[in-house]
Amino acid sequence: MFILSGYEYFLGFLIICSAVPVLALTASKILRPRTGGPERLTTYESGMEPVGGAWIQFNIRYYMFALVFVVFDVETVFLYPWAVAFNRLGLLAFIEALIFIAILVIALVYAWRKGALEWS
Repeated sequence: MFILSGYEYFLGFLIICSAVPVLALTASKILRPRTGGPERLTTYESGMEPVGGAWIQFNIRYYMFALVFVVFDVETVFLYPWAVAFNRLGLLAFIEALIFIAILVIALVYAWRKGALEWS
């Protein structure tokens, strides 16, 4: 039946993976409450009445600080599996990890020099 034998399970997996989000979105659309009102159209700020407009300009330093945090958070995500399998990987993987950490240290020094880590 299939041209490429052995891919039946993969096709089934793709069908299931495609159907789950569609079914979840459809079920939430059908089961959601349909009541609305003026309270539903306001922004939610911890139970308090919103003050001022929502379209204000933030300082670029907040974004830079967040981006530096994300970069070093992703570093942890990449280094954790490496640390778990450290004994099986050998010397070449250790050298590659050192190069990766060196690149991140250079990025940290660059961000520090540019003042991206200053909160004030």
